Amino acid sequence: MGIQVRELTGDMQLTKQEISQTQMLIVTPEKWDVVTRKGTGDTALSQLVRLLIIDEVHLLHEDRGSVIETLIARTLRQVETTQQMIRIVGLSATLPNYIDVANFLKVNLHKGLFYFDSRFRPVPLKQTFIGVRGTNKFRTRENIDQACYEKVLDRVL
Repeated sequence: MGIQVRELTGDMQLTKQEISQTQMLIVTPEKWDVVTRKGTGDTALSQLVRLLIIDEVHLLHEDRGSVIETLIARTLRQVETTQQMIRIVGLSATLPNYIDVANFLKVNLHKGLFYFDSRFRPVPLKQTFIGVRGTNKFRTRENIDQACYEKVLDRVL
């Protein structure tokens, strides 16, 4: 296909020449945050982006979520100020609140939202809910670990 794909992470640096010869960059959210941060990043590079794919977008709710949220907001702001479209694609296999995330991404729910339920999975996903209690966080965690261990044993044996 002739497409040059490179990794740009905290562990892997690229020269400006390597970047200019690259059509697709695979970047961690934290690295892209540094690259695109106004005043410290390479704004020319961020101006070249036409597609931003955020894998594991459900991490918006986790520790790294604030970085992902910042990147999305910064990208949406760039679209507003430059009037150059950037397609944002959020991917997740476990996103029950996909409409909320789509609204945050400014997705047209009738034309731009694609939701694939369990019928499209190559391997069926089975969910089980187990109530777990504990007198404190440590004990609760122990009980969760024990319940998981027992469920795994049930499936293996």
